[in-house]
This record gives sequence, structure tokens and C-alpha cells, in this order.
Amino acid sequence: MTIENWSDRIIVVELEDDPQFADDLANLLDQLDQAPRDVVLNFSAISFLNSSNIAKLLRLRKKMLSVDRWLVLCGITAKIKSVFAITGLDKIFQFAGDITTALA
Repeated sequence: MTIENWSDRIIVVELEDDPQFADDLANLLDQLDQAPRDVVLNFSAISFLNSSNIAKLLRLRKKMLSVDRWLVLCGITAKIKSVFAITGLDKIFQFAGDITTALA
């Protein structure tokens, strides 16, 4: 995972497929415990999501809401977007086409 401190308030995270995905989100949660910031998750390298990954995303979302920060998912392929749609999670997460749009 690449974490880029885009500003004092925003972190951009380049996610990777499992098994790295789970570790990436765990590391991100640890960092957010130290200093809450807004987060952009780039899914462009993600080719699949399993139920464990979805649970971790929901845990991250809950954390972000509890500290009044925003979370934007970007770079999502049609295949991954369909996973969000089938599970109904497309209604609770915020999406952007790319990092630039997410940062705007």
C-alpha cells in the first residue's frame, strides 16, 4: 500500500489485492487513530472484493463517521462497482471516478 499525505487533512491510499488489502486497511486504521484525516481510497489495482474486505471497509467507514471525516472511493472498475451495487453498499459509500475528482 502506498499512503500519500496529500495535505494535513487528506490521505490518499493506493490499495492492492489480497492478501495485502486486509493489511493495508489495518495499517490505515492505525494511522487514523493517531491523526484522523479525510481519506481517498484508490481501487484501480483491485480486481476482487470478498466479504472480509467489505467488512473492513465498513469498519473504516464507521471510524470515519465517528470522527466526522469523509471517505471517498475512486478508481473502481465496473466489476467491483457491481459488488457494491449487489450488496447495497453503493448507497452508503461516496464514489469518484479518479483521484483528482475525489480530491475536489
